[in-house]
Order: sequence, then structure tokens, then C-alpha cells
Amino acid sequence: QLQLVESGGGLVQPGGSLRISCTTSGFTLNYYAIGWFRQAPGAAREGVSCISPGVGYISYADSVKGRFTASRDMAKNTVYLQMNSLKPEDTAVYYCATDFNCSNDAKDFRSWGQGTQVTVSS
Repeated sequence: QLQLVESGGGLVQPGGSLRISCTTSGFTLNYYAIGWFRQAPGAAREGVSCISPGVGYISYADSVKGRFTASRDMAKNTVYLQMNSLKPEDTAVYYCATDFNCSNDAKDFRSWGQGTQVTVSS
């Protein structure tokens, strides 16, 4: 069974940083895509970044390029999202998800974590 668990969310001031984690089990991380998504209240779930299988090419949404960095730690079966220079509009529930390929469409991902809340506010 594919399982993903997010952690590390919280309250941070604008301009601050936060790292959230996605711990996986039930599959070999290297062979799957891992996507980060977020959903603000009343908004659609949007893609943030995605790590492709294999060598792990990473794509980012334009809204987070230069501020967010996704990474994999194979030994720990964990994916991270380092978020810097946070803005109030980054406030959302952040989810990790997996499938065989990267996609910006949330419906393409077969397994999801429970989400972790990130709030950016002064």
C-alpha cells in the first residue's frame, strides 16, 4: 500500500522560511513521481512542484520558482519542500502525492497524504 504522511506545517511570518516533509512507505521512492500541491480555502488544488522518477528532475509552479526547493532523501524515504521568502498568498494546506509520472493535475495522482497547514501571517 502506498502511504504518504506530511508534517512540519505551522505559522510563519511573511519573509520567513519553513520546511515541510513527506514521509513515504510501501514503495520505492526512486521509481515514482512525488508531487507537492496546495489548496487554499475556496480555491482549487494547485500544483507546487514535482520530482520526476529516476534522476529526479524537479519542476515548479511559476508562483514559487526561486523561493521553494523540493528534494528527496532516499535513505529516509522522505521528500521535503523548503519554503523561503514566504508570502501570505502561500497560505494553504500542503499535500504530497505520488504516481508514476509528474503532472500539474491533482487527479492524475493515485495516492495522497493527509495534508499539513501552512499559514503565513504577521
